[in-house]
Parts: sequence; C-alpha cells; structure tokens
Amino acid sequence: MTDSILHNVAEGLETNLRELIQVGSLRPGHILVIGTSTSEILGHQIGTSGTLDAAKPIYDTVQRISREFGLHVAFQCCEHLNRALVIEEELLLLAPQLEPVSVIPVPKAGGSMASYAYRQFAKPVVVETIQAHAGIDIGSTLIGMHLRRVAVPARPPVRHLGHAYVTMAFTRPKLIGGIRAVYSADTAEQLYQTAAPDADC
Repeated sequence: MTDSILHNVAEGLETNLRELIQVGSLRPGHILVIGTSTSEILGHQIGTSGTLDAAKPIYDTVQRISREFGLHVAFQCCEHLNRALVIEEELLLLAPQLEPVSVIPVPKAGGSMASYAYRQFAKPVVVETIQAHAGIDIGSTLIGMHLRRVAVPARPPVRHLGHAYVTMAFTRPKLIGGIRAVYSADTAEQLYQTAAPDADC
C-alpha cells in the first residue's frame, strides 16, 4: 500500500473514533473493541491478503486516541481463533471475569491486525470473549458478539477505510419498567419532588 493510502486510512479512522466517542458518551475505563480485515482494506476478500503494513496505522491511531480518552482496547482475532481478543494484561487484572486462553496470534491464524497488536502491547493477553462498551468494525469482521447489550448503530463519518466498509456501534443499558418507567434524570427528579406523600406502586 502506498503511504498516501495508509495516511488516509489513519485519518479516516481517527475521525470515526472521535465521532463514536462523542455519540456513545464513552468515558475513561470503557472498553473499545476493534475488528479489522486488512485484506478488505486492500480491496481483497476477507482472510485472503492480510498485511501488517495496514495494521500499523490502525494500531497507532487506535492507541493514540484511546490513551487520550482513557479507554481500554481489545483487538479482535479472526475466525480461526474463534474471534478471541488481544488485550493488555492491565485490563485482565481489572476485569477478572475475562477468561484468558493460550494462543499467540499470527497473520494466518489470528489475522494481521491482532498479531500486530499482540507484538506491540506491553503485556498482551488473549481472552475468549469480552463485553465492550463500543466498537468499530473495518471490513465486516462481525464484532457484535463482543458488544454489551444493547448495541446502538452509529453512522461513521468515513464510510470506507481503504476499500473496507466501516460499521460502528456503542451500547446502552436496557430500558426496563414499562409504560410508567422514567429514563431521564431530570424527569425523575421532577416526579420525585411532586409525588404525594403516600404515593406507592
């Protein structure tokens, strides 16, 4: 890939990440899952022509933005590793419910993106699954299995990175309670202040 294409990929990804962080109200400590087909970025069928050259600008951009906003990142492996994820050990220690697995991603079994991330992380760990607060999918790698419920699609400002189609989503808590339930803090406070002393369900 030419340097100009790689630059455009990094620039477009940064635009999308900043949009997702804003619309998803992501906060420090939240988890962001990244699924990437470097083959699709090149215009080839997923899993056929991966390249570490495309993985580097994606990794660098994701890490820079995630550090800026205090996010934890999980890079999804390919289907040969059952879409396991590469994370920093720090996140594993913060979330003991995560289950580590014994494998080292390589380009032909794990994918170029995950194998590159594994070699860049300070203390990489591979986990079987995760419940992320948001995610970006570059090239239809199917990250939905690693998002918390309920996933809310977000429209990316940059629809393609290279040749790869981009989708992204953030998550929100389930809305429960039926017709009388309140979901706004302001409305809840108003109802609380105006409730009759003997009000009851």
